[in-house]
Amino acid sequence: MNTKNITDMTTGSPTKHILKFALPLLIGNLFQQLYNMVDSIVVGNFVGKDALAAVGTCGSMNFLFFSLSAGLAIGIGIIVSQYFGAKDEQNVRSTIANSFYVLIAAALFMSLVGILVAPSLLRLLLTPENIIGDSILYMRVTCAGITGIALYNGIAAILRALGDSKTPLYFLILSSIVNVALDLAFVLLLHWDVFGVALATIIAQVVSAVTCLIYAYQKVPYFRLTKEELKPHKAIIEKSFRLGVPVALQNSMIAVSCMVLQGVVNSFGDTVMAAFTITNRVEQIVQQPYTSLSAALTTYSGQNLGANKIDRVKKGFVQCTLIVLIFSLLLIPVAYLLGPKIVGIFVKEQEVIDIGYKALRITSLCYFGLGMIYVPRALLNGCGDAAFSMINGVTEVTCRILYSQIFTHIPALGYWGIWVTTGVTWATTALVCVARYFQGKWKTKSIVKPKAAAEEKAAAAAGEEPPLS
Repeated sequence: MNTKNITDMTTGSPTKHILKFALPLLIGNLFQQLYNMVDSIVVGNFVGKDALAAVGTCGSMNFLFFSLSAGLAIGIGIIVSQYFGAKDEQNVRSTIANSFYVLIAAALFMSLVGILVAPSLLRLLLTPENIIGDSILYMRVTCAGITGIALYNGIAAILRALGDSKTPLYFLILSSIVNVALDLAFVLLLHWDVFGVALATIIAQVVSAVTCLIYAYQKVPYFRLTKEELKPHKAIIEKSFRLGVPVALQNSMIAVSCMVLQGVVNSFGDTVMAAFTITNRVEQIVQQPYTSLSAALTTYSGQNLGANKIDRVKKGFVQCTLIVLIFSLLLIPVAYLLGPKIVGIFVKEQEVIDIGYKALRITSLCYFGLGMIYVPRALLNGCGDAAFSMINGVTEVTCRILYSQIFTHIPALGYWGIWVTTGVTWATTALVCVARYFQGKWKTKSIVKPKAAAEEKAAAAAGEEPPLS
């Protein structure tokens, strides 16, 4: 077997494993965010602030429709990581085979729903009439490409579960280059404006999915599946949904709360909408180290819980918390000193720059809270604590909706309450996540019990479906 990029995290230094795994993820996530950044920069500078607002108002809704396939990809990755940690190769292969059925079915369903309900949802969010046409177009085109996004996310999640965080990076870099080139060609040469940046994004995602799949088939033996292994497997599909759907619902609830907040933002007009779009883009970049650390910790926790090494999981939590604290503190002076230049990359209107800069100063003070959502959530997800995903989603929904109604109606705050809502929501959700970790229920959530793993191997050898543990 080609094990060049596959990593067993159940032995060796936790910090070394996590950081070595997270670094390629960080680079890859930054390239992935380049999709959105380039869209915004090209639209803001070459089309105008109305078009930028049209693209920005679709962000939370796209997240909603991408969330089901993204959540299922995470669930599949958790299953693979735990079986890999338990050294159960047969069920690793079976999970990979069935992941394609799960992901493609979910992606096609969400694509259809997104295309059909785009106009109604955008009007529900009080999207201004002068931008609603572009918003509907952008949302429909991006929803049409969900299958490509789902396949890439699924393959990447499986490779990462096997300890390989480098390979997905290479294909993200490729798709980022494709995205930038097509953005510029479609907008500057063909004048396709909002349609052009949407089309460029989904073409780039399809490129990353296809190339990543070809690599996985050629280089990773787990992906070279027999006809027998490709048969639908009820137990694996059930496990994928049992772990993936709660994560998807968590993401969906977060997306719904973001949509509600976007509706509040829209009520303040297109200048505030443009500023909010910019701060969202900046925050997406800020979140990438947290996201990368989170993905590393999810794989690390899954493998070690599958191997029944609880103490190593705890060490990973402590060390990731220290990394988040240091990084969060370093970001505050960056936001205060370089804020106007950062916001000025996106637009030229001074009023938008002024609002965006002050908004960044508000949210930067809460970055540690944001990071401490990712660390315990990653560990709990990796250990298979599906119930927590729902708790986390409900917390974010409640906070974002409740706080936005409170803070934006305080006369002294007005639209600044939008960004106060963001910061306080992060802090509250982080407290709930950390509390859940210290409850310790995650220690008993592994889907791969030692006895069950042995039964599943015996069943697989006999050509039967293994029992659902």
